[in-house]
Amino acid sequence: MSLKELKAWEIAEGYRNRDFSCTEVTEEFLNNIEEKDKDINAYLTVTKDLALEQAKKVDEKFNNREELSEISGVPISVKDNISVKDVKLTCGSKMLENYISPYDATLVEKIKSNDGVILGKVNLDEFAMGASTRTSYYGVTKNPLDLTRVSGGSSGGSAASVKSNQAAISIGTDTGGSVRQPSSFCQTVGMKPTYGSISRFGVSTMANTFDQPGVIAKDVRDAIMMLNVIEGRDERDATSVGNPGLNYNFDYSDDVIKNLEGVKFAIPKLYLEMNLNERVRKELEEAIKVLRDNGAIVEEYDIDSLGYTIETYNILVNGEIASNMARFDSIRYGHRTSKDYENIEEMYRASRSEGFGEEVKRRIMIGTHILSMDNADEYYYKALKVRGLIKNDMDKMFKDYDIMLCPTVPTLPFKIDDDMSPIEMYQADLFTIPANMIGAPSISLPMPLGEDGLSIGIEFTGKRFKDRDLLKAALGFERSLIK
Repeated sequence: MSLKELKAWEIAEGYRNRDFSCTEVTEEFLNNIEEKDKDINAYLTVTKDLALEQAKKVDEKFNNREELSEISGVPISVKDNISVKDVKLTCGSKMLENYISPYDATLVEKIKSNDGVILGKVNLDEFAMGASTRTSYYGVTKNPLDLTRVSGGSSGGSAASVKSNQAAISIGTDTGGSVRQPSSFCQTVGMKPTYGSISRFGVSTMANTFDQPGVIAKDVRDAIMMLNVIEGRDERDATSVGNPGLNYNFDYSDDVIKNLEGVKFAIPKLYLEMNLNERVRKELEEAIKVLRDNGAIVEEYDIDSLGYTIETYNILVNGEIASNMARFDSIRYGHRTSKDYENIEEMYRASRSEGFGEEVKRRIMIGTHILSMDNADEYYYKALKVRGLIKNDMDKMFKDYDIMLCPTVPTLPFKIDDDMSPIEMYQADLFTIPANMIGAPSISLPMPLGEDGLSIGIEFTGKRFKDRDLLKAALGFERSLIK
């Protein structure tokens, strides 16, 4: 097995055993990016000099017998809506194609201070608005499992970089499933922790009350390694509260399968009654069998309010988007038109028309309409009440059950050239949105590859701030699939 195929924890063990150097590992990953990424298009910026400089420092620390973090020397990719000092921050948009971040996001500061090796910035749907990376100004990211299919979104570049061995771990963001959905498509593990666990300072905001950074990795152990490092309260982010429960000495032996004994899983009855893709339903049934065979309790549970998830989410998120996108005015930063203009309003109009793609414009217009004086009561404030209803119903479920179970996505990864309407695209987030609506932790776990070479993700959603219990169950389920 080559170095680039190792899991992050295996790389860390290799360093401790002096099996190889950080420079060797970093160079192999960089060479793989150069070789593969022209076909996949995961990276928007490769920070080769920064990565090699970090690798050299790690090797010096190992040689000096200095104490090192569990992620020291691990090659990492970062979604390109997260600030890395002196590196481009494009958000996948023409609006920011030449913007250089003057500072590090808090989570990036933590990665650097723990000697993680940042390989570069990876592709995403423009300003994280999409489920395929097809809205990126820099082109779609292809799925490493099948280059004719999308890698998912909005963190499609993150998932593709991990699956194609162009990074050991990636940092993404999750507003309505943007870490978990591409993980399902690319056969990776995608974890969105409880809202507020990780600081959003330095992360370009899409929807403040939904966004949460997350981790995409090759297995659950890798995800835990990274979550332990980037978790924590930050005074610069008023919504961050930290999540000490993530810092826990997990058992990684085969005994983790016992973690499933007596755990109560609820499957929303509404989801079972849907016309799911045949392959998705088959894998869900297999996941249920695996859980029951290992002592878990799996039962149906009726939550009618989940039927309003998509409509409620899009009203609230687009309202927040309209407000957040207003700051891109081409004066302080961002694309400015080269056309002639007679006043500042013409400059705004031309610059924003050129700088934003169709999906971003669509969401700004919808959000502006929703928030207008005549419509706010009819749409936005009613949607807030429905969000509260969904939260209350799910809280009731979690009084009797430990984890909510469902497929991560109702479909297989779709073809790049599939003609899908925006509404069809929004439906892809049906199962992932509830966790963001209530701020709960949620993880997508890959099932084994099928005969078609594709994988289906199974989603576990837990109670708020019970991330440790969710990860223990995820470890047990993951280990039970290894044959």
